[in-house]
Amino acid sequence: MRNNQKYNFFGFAILLGLIAGSGSSVCLAAQTETEDLTNIDNWPQIESPFPHDSQTEDYITKIINTMSLKEKVGQMIIVELPFINAEDLAKFPIGAVLNGGDSSPGGYKNTPLAEWVSLADKFHDIVKTRDGAYIPLLWGTDAVHGQNKIIGATIFPHNIGLGATHNPPLIRKIGVATAQEVIVSGQNWVFAPTLAVAQNYSWGRTYESYSSDPAIVEKIAPEIVKGLQGEIGVDFLSDRHVIATAKHFVGDGGTTDGRDQGNTSINEETLVKTHAAGYEPAIQAGVQTIMASYSSWNGVKMHENHYLIADVLKGRMGFDGFVVGDWNGHAQVPGCSKSSCPQAINAGVDMLMVTEPWKELYFNTIKQVENGEIHLERVDDAVRRILRVKYRAGLFNQPHPSLRPGGGDPSILGNMANRSLARQAVRQSLVLLKNQDDVLPIPANSRVLVVGKGANDIGMQSGGWTLTWQGGIDRNESFPKGESILQGLQRAIEASGGKVSFSENGDFTERPDYVVMVFGETPYAEMKGDINTLSFSQLNGQPLELLKKLKSASLPIISVFLSGRPLWVTPEMIHSDAFVAAWLPGTEGAGVADVLVRKPNGEINFDFEGRLSFPWPDSPEASELSKPLFPLDYGLRYQHEPTADKRLPKEN
Repeated sequence: MRNNQKYNFFGFAILLGLIAGSGSSVCLAAQTETEDLTNIDNWPQIESPFPHDSQTEDYITKIINTMSLKEKVGQMIIVELPFINAEDLAKFPIGAVLNGGDSSPGGYKNTPLAEWVSLADKFHDIVKTRDGAYIPLLWGTDAVHGQNKIIGATIFPHNIGLGATHNPPLIRKIGVATAQEVIVSGQNWVFAPTLAVAQNYSWGRTYESYSSDPAIVEKIAPEIVKGLQGEIGVDFLSDRHVIATAKHFVGDGGTTDGRDQGNTSINEETLVKTHAAGYEPAIQAGVQTIMASYSSWNGVKMHENHYLIADVLKGRMGFDGFVVGDWNGHAQVPGCSKSSCPQAINAGVDMLMVTEPWKELYFNTIKQVENGEIHLERVDDAVRRILRVKYRAGLFNQPHPSLRPGGGDPSILGNMANRSLARQAVRQSLVLLKNQDDVLPIPANSRVLVVGKGANDIGMQSGGWTLTWQGGIDRNESFPKGESILQGLQRAIEASGGKVSFSENGDFTERPDYVVMVFGETPYAEMKGDINTLSFSQLNGQPLELLKKLKSASLPIISVFLSGRPLWVTPEMIHSDAFVAAWLPGTEGAGVADVLVRKPNGEINFDFEGRLSFPWPDSPEASELSKPLFPLDYGLRYQHEPTADKRLPKEN
């Protein structure tokens, strides 16, 4: 598809003009141009997993027939919390709110659980008493690896680690646990899962992708959706589940040079086979909302792409939920701003996500419907889709958020069952890349020196999207139920008569038997994580210098590497006797010790199970992954394979 696909929108707008009485010749020319650019037969044809329900549709029709234009437009806007208050919500018929990466009740702070639930109840009451038709409120949150906005919640490994487990049933259980802990704080909608198929590790959101292999994403997608939402015909959107969002449609993981929110320049067949792989199974599993990507396809922003959103997603692929825009994503469409974007609505985006100018967007959209820039039929379609999701989720009859099962109950956050599940996910996500002379596993009664910045930092091991947008909270007390990797090692080793000492810079007085060095990337999210090289030592040379210092002392070194993507760490591997890719494991650092340390009787405790879901680079260049150092599905074991890998070059 060429860059002039942007005329898709204009063709649609002209078609609306035709309905209003405009000339037909220009419209037909635009339609012909669009048809020449794409082939909808490239896409899977899907029937909605939900049979037509005339009772539901009649109910929704009756509501729509009572709604004013103002009420309809209000349903099509989702506002971030710092920019809307209870008084606004009583006055304006807004259909949804969200807490963004850094926002929460009360502004930009780590708000106590009770305040979250109190505000959710207050909003519930306000919406019930508004003039006009009663339409319940959606509250969305970025629960991308657990309820990662609430202190005390279980933080699961980021998706890149879950992909390495190759265990979709486990990931489904994580979806169930995440829904459980989100309900505690009063939300009913999560902006997860991310179904990106990352192809360039320079991208700052690589860790939100389960794999670079579309087949792996395809297997995981329906399981995480079922975990969050429940299974159709069994417990779908019961009071113990939340509404899920598949994101970001489509091609966000394939942008040129790995730039976040950039341009994915590929043909349609590649877009379908690689980047859309997770959407068909997610739709068949019943995902109720899909988020449009910030990115472009061949120069056209997804938020304005009528062909992909309306024709493909809602038409060919049978998606009957609603499409939500990303955070002010409509403002990136040429000719649009945060406060005005008829192009996005006409393209098929049903709900626009907006921050401070939401009132201007609200009034501008009303005017654009009144003057014919947006056709009323498009508005009614968007509102029908939004109400359909709210109805399916049982929101019209749902009690106060605090009265849902577990609502407001702090004991559910970080409960032992969920922490145990997260710990299992950590164990199964670890990938052993090197184990020279079988230095691992460590005898439990050893003297172990733990070094490195990441060893005793739960915030670092959890990565971005953890309490804040960028993550990086370096106070372990902010994770009262979590455990750092150091703490996990201390418990495992000292209980068996061994000794653990910690020195971030590697100094020691008593010579250890082993050194465990924990290092890696510091937290980031979205475009803040975009990089220009895959060379970790170029990004951060201090760990390599520390490894050289420890190696010169002839100490056996076990490296535990924390990262949101595979990076070129060959120099660091050369100076390590064992090297473990631990990804971003979350709050359960003890899962690392489970695998690294033997049982007190000398037997292996847990073997490595993780296998690469991304090939590991043999070069600092992200474009040279066709000949990786370690291929997709690689991962050593203690018991079943030779552990001395000969792929690594010898130390100079």
